[in-house]
Amino acid sequence: MSSTNASFKLSLTGPFGHAAVVDSATTRSDQDGTKTFLHVGCGPKNKSQLKGFNTAKWREIRFDIDPSVYPDIQGTVTDMHAVTSGSVDAIYSSHNIEHVFPHEVHKVLLEFYRVLKDDGIVVLTCPDLVSVCAAVANDRLTETLYESPAGPIAPLDVLYGLRKALESGKMYMAHKTGFTYKTLNEAFFQAGFKFNFGAARPSTYDLWIVSFKQRMTDEEGEKIALNYLP
Repeated sequence: MSSTNASFKLSLTGPFGHAAVVDSATTRSDQDGTKTFLHVGCGPKNKSQLKGFNTAKWREIRFDIDPSVYPDIQGTVTDMHAVTSGSVDAIYSSHNIEHVFPHEVHKVLLEFYRVLKDDGIVVLTCPDLVSVCAAVANDRLTETLYESPAGPIAPLDVLYGLRKALESGKMYMAHKTGFTYKTLNEAFFQAGFKFNFGAARPSTYDLWIVSFKQRMTDEEGEKIALNYLP
């Protein structure tokens, strides 16, 4: 893994609500010592499957565009008006940021920044275009890179969106942008975040980053980030 000033080794293991839902959860968190995280693009998942968030310490608010997964809040990452500013301690986002256009990325990260408390963090993962494009360069465009809960994933799916989902009419599953670790890191800084810790994982074709709203030392950032990284 890497931060701004140091490099570290990554282990390769691993009915709708509204703003009142967030306000209520935040109040309870303040009272009982738990923290609240917004699970952006949750799909059918919940915190039981998320490293670091799967404890009694964390209260989850599920946020998704798809009503069929019964999110606490239905919405899109480009318009999170239903989430109160400064109301959550953390955001977890897995494979969502690639679903917006390049010019919308900054808007999404500004929304993340807005809803976080002053000491909040974002834990985000998305495809790594360096390793995916290496597979394409080796003429593996439609070959399986890895198996996912949704089925086999080929570079074509990573670049443009899961073909099975798009065929079924879920056009919001299309991929419209992509990142290397360098561009992802820079995007968070441009949105006002002060410290990043993360890396590319070529063997699993993904990027992971933990981004902090406040300044951290390398040691402080690494210690916190490793609680949530695979």
